Amino acid sequence: MRRFTHASIVAKVIDIPDELIAQHERYGGEAGRAFVAALAGRGERFLEQWGLRLDGASMYGRCALVLPVLRADGTRAVLKLQDVDEETVGEPLALGAWRGDGAVRLLKADGVTGTMLLERLDAGRPLAGLPGLPDLPDFREATLVIARLLARLTATEAPAGLRRLGDITARLLERTAAVLPGVPEPAVRHLLADCAAAVREVAGEPGDRLLHWDLHFDNVLGADRARWLAIDPKPLAGDPGFDLFPALWNRFDADEVHWRFDAMTDVLGLDRHRARAWTLARVLQNSVWQLEEHRTPLPEVLEIARRLRSPAS
Repeated sequence: MRRFTHASIVAKVIDIPDELIAQHERYGGEAGRAFVAALAGRGERFLEQWGLRLDGASMYGRCALVLPVLRADGTRAVLKLQDVDEETVGEPLALGAWRGDGAVRLLKADGVTGTMLLERLDAGRPLAGLPGLPDLPDFREATLVIARLLARLTATEAPAGLRRLGDITARLLERTAAVLPGVPEPAVRHLLADCAAAVREVAGEPGDRLLHWDLHFDNVLGADRARWLAIDPKPLAGDPGFDLFPALWNRFDADEVHWRFDAMTDVLGLDRHRARAWTLARVLQNSVWQLEEHRTPLPEVLEIARRLRSPAS
């Protein structure tokens, strides 16, 4: 009879999708491989520690393994296992501050590993719709859903301990100065210089609201207690205008940039000049990342800046 160790049984029970393994190995190198190697053991530890049992197939996002579970009282939840970095470290803090108002509710968290127990939403009902089906949503209505959620989320003052937009902005302007002279295309160089100039105008007032940072159509799920709730924040403290960019870029449509921007600023009650500047800060941030990796800035991202730099037709 073949004998199995406890670890091998756990590995068979907790399925780790090949795609998630490949992502961590591709982007994380040795650290990514170490994270993946420890996932099954970490999952087993928190299943036992928090009195959970598996209740379905594993799910995953860009960096996290998500396990559907049942609590001891039969409540449906998910166990989220992810690496801790500067973007994810504040997620439990933000979800705790929101208390389920506009976002998925945090049930438990481990501060050392970043492991979280969250209420279970409907993963089959993303705001973006189900790919390949004819009932994809009207993206104007979906944009308004994003805006209403952002209005609720950014109404909360950011708790202490989160990264701050003022610090990010100062570093971004320094990094921009380092890479900008090396941009070969004059039109792109001038566009990014304009973005930097707009950012400098608002950098002295970075704001103190609790921002999601990554609220786009795929990071909103349906739920029983609310029609739509936000998931996967990468939180920071700052100006709500900094949170508009993901919904301009995701499901990109150049002709819709002005409509989406105007609709979101209307719903959130934002000053459009400041919101424009903070949106250009996101364009600059994304483009500087590309340039630092010796890649060309993304055309869709640059087009958002071009559209916002000129008045709507």
